[in-house]
Amino acid sequence: MATSPETASLPGKSKKKKRILIIGLLVLALAGLGGGYFFMKSRPAVAHKEVKAEMPIFMPLEPFTVNLQPGSRNRFLHVAVTLKMANAASLTQMTQYLPEVRSRVLNTLSNREAESLATPEDKTRLSGEIMQSLSQPFSPNTSQQKISSVMFTTFMLQ
Repeated sequence: MATSPETASLPGKSKKKKRILIIGLLVLALAGLGGGYFFMKSRPAVAHKEVKAEMPIFMPLEPFTVNLQPGSRNRFLHVAVTLKMANAASLTQMTQYLPEVRSRVLNTLSNREAESLATPEDKTRLSGEIMQSLSQPFSPNTSQQKISSVMFTTFMLQ
């Protein structure tokens, strides 16, 4: 069996093709890595912002004592309220209108029957009503106050 010159040279050409293919793949891989590096370096650095939690702004009100709506017997409510304000501007405005703030809270509290303040859900509802009452603007040319929550620091029903 004689080998023809064409078949003898095939394995050599095959090795040469493999070598060229491997070199081509390496060049492509290096070009891809270089492009990725360039892309990552050209992007502006994203600064990680530290989210600084704002300090809460609390506004304690003097305690309130109100007579409740007549039921089977005379009852009263003694409650201390602290307001958590959303921002300093609201705190300033609430302080400026403090007599009206106290009046609104008194009206909201005294409009109750003792039985409507017995459960925790009733107290939560009352807290929401106070917040709604105090969130209304004090005059047409003032902005709406931003109150985050109304907390009872003393709650005595007798």
